[in-house]
Amino acid sequence: MKSSEKPGVSDVLSKINVKAFVESLIAIAIGFAIGAVILVAFGYDPVKAYSALFRGGLESTDNIAATLHYSTPILLTALTFAVGARTGIFNIGAESSFYFGAIAAIAFTNIWGNLWFGLLMGMILGALWALPAALLKVYRGVHEVISTIMLNWIGWYLMLYLIVGPYANPMNPIKTIKVPDSARLPLIGDTILSWGFFIAVLAAVVTYFILWHTTLGFGMRASGYNQRAARYGGINPKMAIIWSFVIGGMASGLGGAMKIMSEFPGYAISQGGANIYGFGFDGIGVSLVGRNHPLGIILSAIFFGMLKAGTSSMQQTGVPLEIVKVIQGIIIITVAIPGLYDLLKKSVKRGAA
Repeated sequence: MKSSEKPGVSDVLSKINVKAFVESLIAIAIGFAIGAVILVAFGYDPVKAYSALFRGGLESTDNIAATLHYSTPILLTALTFAVGARTGIFNIGAESSFYFGAIAAIAFTNIWGNLWFGLLMGMILGALWALPAALLKVYRGVHEVISTIMLNWIGWYLMLYLIVGPYANPMNPIKTIKVPDSARLPLIGDTILSWGFFIAVLAAVVTYFILWHTTLGFGMRASGYNQRAARYGGINPKMAIIWSFVIGGMASGLGGAMKIMSEFPGYAISQGGANIYGFGFDGIGVSLVGRNHPLGIILSAIFFGMLKAGTSSMQQTGVPLEIVKVIQGIIIITVAIPGLYDLLKKSVKRGAA
């Protein structure tokens, strides 16, 4: 190809990891097959149950909207883990950055009722909360798994204090004060889907561009492959790690802010943080299924969202919620295994180097 020619569709498709895609499809099939065996063992019809699951997530415009709605926050927390994995770190701190993105949405939109200001402050607070783990890793050698787990718990209890204290709603004790009307993400039609989904997809595309088409991203990925080689090539692995935490914290903070700013009809954090808990941990599975690639994560997040949206429909076939959760968990674990294997294989290679 001449330098003046632009790459065609075939050139782009040639770069897709077909092997990884096929492995993911096989893993999905195995997960559903194991789930079917369990359904039969408990006396339920797997064809009927799975049909209801897919109908609940994809049958109508409202169902598709629900799928995309549920996929939005986990898409962003998955980016946090993926950026860390590409930099050679195991960042599981998306959970607490997500909390503070949600807190920012409540706090700052009630200071200045502007949508973009709320999203921006969610990103900033998410990044600031991720920064201590980065500094501990770089300057004191503290393993990121230990520091992020501890910061998750600190963030959890601090968040609980804030929602029952400064931001409690005196008119409704089960929720915080609401995001004002002027700062709420617009909904699409009469569905529960907001424009936040498209912002999340844009964030994934921007993350992909940063990682694969900028000097910063090259340095982060090079550090993830081999820090010694990266340092020899003039890259500062410490700065790569810090940027990894900052970008990841921004993604999760944005997810937390959008979760609250688009949550019709509440637009508030429930007491006990029930409506913002667990999204950071779910994002790990989404990232693994998407092979820690920002564009793959878009598809895996939609898949997870479909499983969530189809839960009630599957229950309507007579399958208890507990069995539904077991089936979904088995499918998720099975689908995540290839991505986890790749991550562990790369970790072993880095250790050997």
